[in-house]
Amino acid sequence: MTEFTPYSALAGGLLIGLAASVLLIGSGRISGISGIAGNLLLGQSGDRAWRAAFVAGLLLAGIAAARLLPGALQASPRSLAVVAAAGLLVGIGTRLGSGCTSGHGVCGLSRLSPRSLVATLAFILSGVVTATLLRWLGGAA
Repeated sequence: MTEFTPYSALAGGLLIGLAASVLLIGSGRISGISGIAGNLLLGQSGDRAWRAAFVAGLLLAGIAAARLLPGALQASPRSLAVVAAAGLLVGIGTRLGSGCTSGHGVCGLSRLSPRSLVATLAFILSGVVTATLLRWLGGAA
């Protein structure tokens, strides 16, 4: 946390909340990325267009950020194999947890979902335990 920037973090949080609210109010859909991406290929055919547009928007926003603010984004210090393994574990976790942090933490908590409260607390606790263990074992956390 040596590079904590509260204003950009606040702006990002506000944009995420606004986008989730617009999607929920405008279409009644929840903006949990694991559900959106997971049902993009496996969902009903009439439901795929908005999911594809959502995922395309995420990709285009990343490309725009890389072009407009190249110094703000950095490559991972980990190898591609470690990043791929971490992504696989996250994917398995989202299936086991019936959603991801964005779905439960942002959208579920705002709808006062008890299941999302438990899931979010589990996410946070798992992160704290993992970071603590890595620090104790001499790894970078």
